[in-house]
Amino acid sequence: MTSRSKITRSNTNANRFNIVIVGGGSAGIATAASILKRNRKISLAIVDPADDHYYQPGWTMVGGGAFSAEFTHRKEKDLIPDRAQWIQSAVTSFDPDTSSILTADGQEIGYDILIVCPGIKLDWEAIDGLPEALGNNGVTSNYRYDLAPYTFRLVKELTGGTALFTQPPMPIKCAGAPQKAMYLSCSKWEKEGVLGNIDVQFHNNGAALFGVKEYVPALMEYVERYNAHLNLESTLVAVDGEARIATFKQKHGEETKEVEMAFDMIHVVPPQVAPDFVRSSPLAAESGFVDVDPATLQHTKYVNIFSLGDACNAPNAKTMAAVRKQAPVVAVNALAALEGKPAVADYDGYGSCPLTVERGKVVLAEFGYGGKLLPSFPNWLIDGTRPSRLSWLLKDTILPPVYWHGMLKGREWMARPHRIGAD
Repeated sequence: MTSRSKITRSNTNANRFNIVIVGGGSAGIATAASILKRNRKISLAIVDPADDHYYQPGWTMVGGGAFSAEFTHRKEKDLIPDRAQWIQSAVTSFDPDTSSILTADGQEIGYDILIVCPGIKLDWEAIDGLPEALGNNGVTSNYRYDLAPYTFRLVKELTGGTALFTQPPMPIKCAGAPQKAMYLSCSKWEKEGVLGNIDVQFHNNGAALFGVKEYVPALMEYVERYNAHLNLESTLVAVDGEARIATFKQKHGEETKEVEMAFDMIHVVPPQVAPDFVRSSPLAAESGFVDVDPATLQHTKYVNIFSLGDACNAPNAKTMAAVRKQAPVVAVNALAALEGKPAVADYDGYGSCPLTVERGKVVLAEFGYGGKLLPSFPNWLIDGTRPSRLSWLLKDTILPPVYWHGMLKGREWMARPHRIGAD
């Protein structure tokens, strides 16, 4: 275990940095930008092998025909903050006892403070037959950049038949995305006058449509409006693309049985787990995700390690909106730890899920730990429990530039870190 007294400021070794961030996605870039806004003198490295960066909350909109796929894409090199060094390699292992990481190309990189945010692993292989079926024969997913346009193509072409939408066990990133795909598809079919010819089914591993009960009534109104059949405790386990057959394990009382269903299109959300190199590391909790204090996002054992975003085990919804609030908290706490001080800011579990219930309307779910409602706007402006055109404007027009030009630049609009002990 690294004690606070052992944390030193190091700028001399080219392969050692004051702060190393593992992951160059939303969490990594936003946290780096927040840190360097506060202290431009430290040495900071971002370790990530990817050439491309994506605004993943936009993929649901791509699948619904509201965005182009290209609108959600930027080159990673254009987003790395000034004064941050980009090490374009994958991390293979952590050695917290020596405060170092090892990369796939053999680099050993030392750190004073480590921030771990490599995202989550989409486990396509967990569903038998799915990897080879994707992208053909009506099998699609908005969880892949290259497949979201195929979703909209299928929706436009379908004029009758059976459309299945699936949700796997938690945790997943953006817990509302599986049903958002269904709502936007139904909205399109309704507009085209073909919805009555389509058997729409939602298969959810969980026992409820949504995890925060205050939002369920509005969502159920749309389930009923679209005449969608809700299958709870029903989990996709196999896909035969050529035969267009999906197999589900369904719970009926004390019994579980397998049910085969024919489809014309199926939108699949894959099970999701911690990245392999995180799951097998000494940083992992029993769940496989990085073990952190849910308030400070500091590792429960190693005080010079923090984690945020999809890779940590804090019990919040895994959304981009959560990262927007977490990044400043980790930034100030990491800088405090660099000086041997305790954490100074806390995170309340805030997450947001703009549920696109039809083209032009959104139920803006905002909540924190324990399902506590945490609205950003007064109720007279936006009632998050009801569908709203203003919430659609937020999702469609306002949030993308806030992401690219605000969050990733260290601009903490409506996201200033809450100081521990402050009201």
